[in-house]
This record gives sequence, C-alpha cells and structure tokens, in this order.
Amino acid sequence: MSAGGAPVDTAPVGAEPASGVDAVLAGLRRHARDLVAELAGPVRRVRLRSGDTVLEVEWHGGAPVEAPPEVGPVPAPPAPAGDTPGRYAVRSPIVGTFYRAPEPGAAPFVAVGDVVRAGQVVGIVEAMKLMNEVTADRGGRVVEVLAADGQPVEYDQPLLALDPD
Repeated sequence: MSAGGAPVDTAPVGAEPASGVDAVLAGLRRHARDLVAELAGPVRRVRLRSGDTVLEVEWHGGAPVEAPPEVGPVPAPPAPAGDTPGRYAVRSPIVGTFYRAPEPGAAPFVAVGDVVRAGQVVGIVEAMKLMNEVTADRGGRVVEVLAADGQPVEYDQPLLALDPD
C-alpha cells in the first residue's frame, strides 16, 4: 500500500497483464489437448510456446498417457459461425483481445452494411501490448459482427461475416 492507502502495483516493468497471459495459456492448453488427442502413441511430455509464454506438461512415474481410443466415425462439425453458404468470415490472426475501433470512443473500422475491399483494416487484435491489424482477405459487405468490442478471441475465430461482392 502507498502512503495514501492505494495499492501499489508490484508487477515487473513490462509484465503482461494476467488476462493476456490467461488468454495465451488457454490457447496453448487447447492446442496441447488437440495434439495429444491426435497422436497414436503414448505421450510423456508436451511443451508449447507462444512468444514468452511456455506451457510444459510432463507425466512422471507410471505408464505414459495414451491418446483416447477412436470411437468410430465422427460426424462432420457444424460450419463455424460466419461460414454459412455464400458468406465469408474474417478471422482472428492471433489470440488476444478484439477491438472494433482504433481507440476508445472512436468510430469502428467497419459496421454492418459497410462494403469492404480486400486488404482493408476491419479491426485490431491486441496481444502482449501489440496491436495487430485484422484485414479482410477479400471484398464484400459486412452482414454480421461476430465478436464484441473488447472480447477475448482465439486464433482463427470468426470476427465478421461478409457477403461477397
């Protein structure tokens, strides 16, 4: 506590806020689970890295962890949001926090009904204090915003739905 009774921030200079680390770790955990499930043999150790964040899991002693047995045919997953026939989803290029505008209080980059062209910036994903532009891969009209402003997003998560030109 400071002399005025306010809490003092003891985090190291340049430290990432817990929510950013949590988002990166959540993505790493998901990838580790998927990787272990895809492997045919036993797994003794998994190590994944995203920037400065590392997730490492090692099983000691007993038998190594086996991938779950296959249970037969798996139905095709439903189409991800924004990928309905005739539509195209603009997806997050990275795990982070999605912002629709260049700064708080500013107008969003795009809104429902706007026509965008290929390469146009349609949002920002903040990851580890870096602002990463999200651009449309192709042109079209924005028909739906799929991620709220300030919402944590995963890699490849649909952010906007576009009808093609």
